[in-house]
Amino acid sequence: MAPKFWQVKRKGFPFILSANPGPYAKDKCYPIGIILRDVLNVCNNLHEAKMVMNSGLIQIDGITRRDVHFGVGIMDVINIIPNGESYRLIPKDLNVLIPIKTKEKDVKLLKITSKVSIKGSKLQYGFHDGKTLISDDKQMNVGDVCLVKLPKIEITEHIKFDTGSTVLIIQGENAGKIGKIIEIKNGMFSLPKRAVVEFEERSVELPVDIVMPIGNDKPILEVFNQ
Repeated sequence: MAPKFWQVKRKGFPFILSANPGPYAKDKCYPIGIILRDVLNVCNNLHEAKMVMNSGLIQIDGITRRDVHFGVGIMDVINIIPNGESYRLIPKDLNVLIPIKTKEKDVKLLKITSKVSIKGSKLQYGFHDGKTLISDDKQMNVGDVCLVKLPKIEITEHIKFDTGSTVLIIQGENAGKIGKIIEIKNGMFSLPKRAVVEFEERSVELPVDIVMPIGNDKPILEVFNQ
């Protein structure tokens, strides 16, 4: 079963690529082969997609990938070297691959999903795409978002998960919508921590896991304004 957000023909072939185990669950990412063949249409078939990948012509987050099964998830950046085009994967009006400008193809937003103390009084931060970073900075918390330079994880800005933050809904029926946090409710035994997000003149209470800060007063990346 292909995830609903995949932009593929539902009654074409009986089988389709699946993503290999990696940083994303299978129902939350695209195999890069499907993106090249069915979404961007830069290849006519899977054989051509494999040739393109094996030639080292595709970068994901600034790193050359050669496996058509490699999973591409939220905020990942795809660089197509021959034509210089770049795309960012975000949920927006069902069109999850958005062209990005050159100056933004080398940066990415990473949501902090874990924070662990390690040897040497340092902290290890884990991000939503499986990347990790060891840092002395103790001001960041789970739920916050970092703007980093690629391919090295060099933090340039820190966006707190807090009341007033501009956020992107990354899953569910409101996926792709941008709003502001007006209240954060602590979790209880039977309910997870929630955020009340206001957008389109209404407010919705959502689990914090599907809410991603993308700026303070406005989105930090221009791609969200396209």
